[in-house]
Amino acid sequence: MTQRQKVTIWGGVLAAFLLFLFVFSEILPPFIFGAAIAYFCDPIADRLEKRGLSRLISTVVVLILAVLIFALLAVAVLPLLIEQFTALAKNLPDYVDTLRSRVEGLLGKIDSTTTPENTDAKPAATQLREAAQGLSGKLLQSIWSGGLAFVGALAALVVTPVVAFYLLLDWDRMIERLDDMIPRRHLSEVRGIARDIDEVLAGFMRGQFLVCIIQGTFYAVGLSLIGLDFALVVGMISGMASFIPYVGAILGLVLSMGLALTQFWGEWAMVLAVLGVFVAGQVIEGNFLTPYLVGGSVGLHPVWLIFALAAFGSLFGFAGLLVAVPAAAVVGVLIRHSITRYQESRLYLEDES
Repeated sequence: MTQRQKVTIWGGVLAAFLLFLFVFSEILPPFIFGAAIAYFCDPIADRLEKRGLSRLISTVVVLILAVLIFALLAVAVLPLLIEQFTALAKNLPDYVDTLRSRVEGLLGKIDSTTTPENTDAKPAATQLREAAQGLSGKLLQSIWSGGLAFVGALAALVVTPVVAFYLLLDWDRMIERLDDMIPRRHLSEVRGIARDIDEVLAGFMRGQFLVCIIQGTFYAVGLSLIGLDFALVVGMISGMASFIPYVGAILGLVLSMGLALTQFWGEWAMVLAVLGVFVAGQVIEGNFLTPYLVGGSVGLHPVWLIFALAAFGSLFGFAGLLVAVPAAAVVGVLIRHSITRYQESRLYLEDES
């Protein structure tokens, strides 16, 4: 197989993957979550198999353990979480009205002090208000769309465990079938690439899972110490959404600052304290958590990561955000492998003479 044929095959695989993602993006999230759970749990199931259990029993045991761990966490946190979430949903319209009236009052004061002598010109605050309304409308629309997708993903919790069960049950057989389809002369090369991809993806999933837990706990505890209402809900949303880099921080910051401006209006030190929690969280995440828990295994440049999130999110919506970082990591592995092969080739090693 020539290098041109290899490029053609890999290009076809990439095109097929992107087309599939584009066509089925709206229904993919529960399947992506299920595949992630199966991929994460497969090493545990393999260890149980080595101890003499069948694959079916191993799969059932692993998923039951996962459900039990989730249930224990739910018992410890869920009652308070439900209480805060219910109260937030009930009082959210009042919070929005209060915040809007306070902002409009502030803009009215700006109008009274900056109204120009030329009555045909719009006051500065009026222009600011119109710009803010347009921006806030787009922001709310984006948050609403993302919220609907997030709620849809939560509603798909019924589908996700079923998908995870069957994928985990058949995981080794699927890998064997794929291995059988590899041309024998390229078997070692493709297996090497697959091992590198597996190492990157496993490192990303383990690391990002820990980042989500740590960040969610940090935000919940920090905001609770400040006294922000619904701190646990904000921390949970920020932590869960942190699986998609940058999204969790932005979503949590918007929600917490809106609550802080409503609750602590006039107490600007408290508002700045809430902002400080998120700034500190991002500093810790960017300088310690991600570099040590995720960055070393994925090896993605921040600019490439931001581009991947923007491109996949724009093209494929919520499903694109879920697969953006893993897909970018896989592409990174393939590029590094291609560069290594190029540096070993005659084209690179030949001298001018």
